[in-house]
Amino acid sequence: MAIILLLSMTITNAQIKNAKTETVKIYGNCGMCETTIEKAGNLKKVAQVDWDKDTKMATLTYDSAKTNQDEILKRIALAGYDSEKFLAPDSAYNSLAGCCQYDREAKVAATPQANQMAGMENHQDQSEITKTDQVAQNQLKPIFENYFLLKDALVKTDGKVASSVAKNLLTSLNGVKMDKLAMDVHMVWMKVMKDLTADAKSISEIQDIKKQRTVFMSLSKNMYDLIKVAKYETPVFYQFCPMANGGKGANWLSKDNAIKNPYYGSQMMSCGKTVETIK
Repeated sequence: MAIILLLSMTITNAQIKNAKTETVKIYGNCGMCETTIEKAGNLKKVAQVDWDKDTKMATLTYDSAKTNQDEILKRIALAGYDSEKFLAPDSAYNSLAGCCQYDREAKVAATPQANQMAGMENHQDQSEITKTDQVAQNQLKPIFENYFLLKDALVKTDGKVASSVAKNLLTSLNGVKMDKLAMDVHMVWMKVMKDLTADAKSISEIQDIKKQRTVFMSLSKNMYDLIKVAKYETPVFYQFCPMANGGKGANWLSKDNAIKNPYYGSQMMSCGKTVETIK
């Protein structure tokens, strides 16, 4: 068994360039957990995860030029499994099969020494949190700015400009470094990035305003989820038009509380209302 394991690791290292291997604890129970954990962490030719259900230890082998331990553990957390660094969202944990719902343990134990140092470390920790938030906001700001420019182009019923701005939006989406995002932002980003990218690409490739507006509905829904957790430097208004989408209604985001409808433009410029203010 030891020889087989060694050969397996050797083959994996040969497939992954700049291979770095680390061992971490990931909580789980059974063979089903093993399958889910490894599937969530693996990336072809980039990352390989081997988890042992008895020891709860995982061997991570990854291309250090393309990813890192945090990114792998975040993906595993999104699948429902806690590690010593990242807690899975409650919704992900609760969706696991009954046999897979392991006992969740506190990741940081309180000690007298920790209590004594708390006051000294609090200011430093807060500074680090603020710095992380600022990095995340700086990364996502071009995405939000390009979204608002796209909305303005649709308000003006200008398909050519909308296509051009969507190309810029696509570039800003592809430029995000996931490992620099705060954990809560990273979780939402992993859920919406594929659809956001697909919608931005779709709008960039066409100049038919009607088709652009249809795709913009989906884009706005996912952008709302992202801006809710990542925040923006000023209040953002989530607005709704009951006439759009064949009478089913559709939403969009705006920096201005005044209604300027991107789905109808000058035909029904003021149709709609603000349904939420995101601060």
